[in-house]
Amino acid sequence: MVSDDMFDETRGTSVTEPAADIDICATSQQLQRELAKVIVGQEAVVELLVLTLFARGHALFQGVPGLAKTLLVRSLAQATSCSFSRIQFTPDLMPGDITGTEVLDEDRGTGRRQLRFIPGPLFANLVLADEINRTTPKTQAALLEAMQEQRVTAAGTSHELPTPFFVFATQNPLEQEGTYPLPEAQVDRFMFRILVDYPSQDEEMRIAAETTVDGGDEPQPVVSPEQLVAIQALVRQVPAARSVVARAVQLARATRPVDGCSGTVRESVSWGAGPRASQFLILGAKARAILHGRDVASVEDVVALAHPVLDHRIQLTYHALAQGMRTADVVDEVLRSDAPPEL
Repeated sequence: MVSDDMFDETRGTSVTEPAADIDICATSQQLQRELAKVIVGQEAVVELLVLTLFARGHALFQGVPGLAKTLLVRSLAQATSCSFSRIQFTPDLMPGDITGTEVLDEDRGTGRRQLRFIPGPLFANLVLADEINRTTPKTQAALLEAMQEQRVTAAGTSHELPTPFFVFATQNPLEQEGTYPLPEAQVDRFMFRILVDYPSQDEEMRIAAETTVDGGDEPQPVVSPEQLVAIQALVRQVPAARSVVARAVQLARATRPVDGCSGTVRESVSWGAGPRASQFLILGAKARAILHGRDVASVEDVVALAHPVLDHRIQLTYHALAQGMRTADVVDEVLRSDAPPEL
């Protein structure tokens, strides 16, 4: 008989405790220390970044220019020994510019011609899609297959991407000139939307002082790509009790304007989070538990990740937008009004 505490709903079977050959908690702390060499403050942002890494997800960073979003992702690549590729998204960028293209090669000896695929910048462990919402939806959509299937298709042939594979995208506020809204299917592929805010006055003083002199520490490698894959497998073995799974599913369903939803959701939401949100809440909870030195995911872990998982998956009505409502307000309402489910 499998106890409730050892039930893993996402796998449907009992699981054993994570193997002890990799200390994920210590690795996480060391990663965060290395990133702190170049990133001042932003502790919550860094933790969500590491959670994304260990949970095998993708993350969307949102904030105004100049908040070190690009530096943060590049530094993560250094600390994980991952191959790194940065794509600057612009209005004239085409899908083949990021996925790769086929060219016609001629053998000078035989004169024989054949098509050869030249991989694009997506063929790296860690891809930074910088200012992703400055390009057209057609090019944005070229990332869909890569993020979901970890492969790209060119001229009818599929090409596998390296393992591990992550897409970390930065997004400018939509109010800025020259931006395009991300397609809903694209947004849903991102595990977290991570909001990067302005630093405090003391932090900005440090930034101004430390970045205007020569020298400075560089992040040192902490973990290898192969170890990252092993960590991701261990995270998925963390048990999630039935109550944890139920809370994650309940939160996702509570954002949908269907029968039984709250009045706020019914009046303010066009559509809410889909099933992928439930999956990411559970995976994020497992990663968060083990990063904090615990062997079992808890309901508190799910609740702590509600905003970064759910905020970007909710579409508000025009009336709600006109009243100045934010998707975060809807999630706050859901968290306040929905009690843990009875099992």
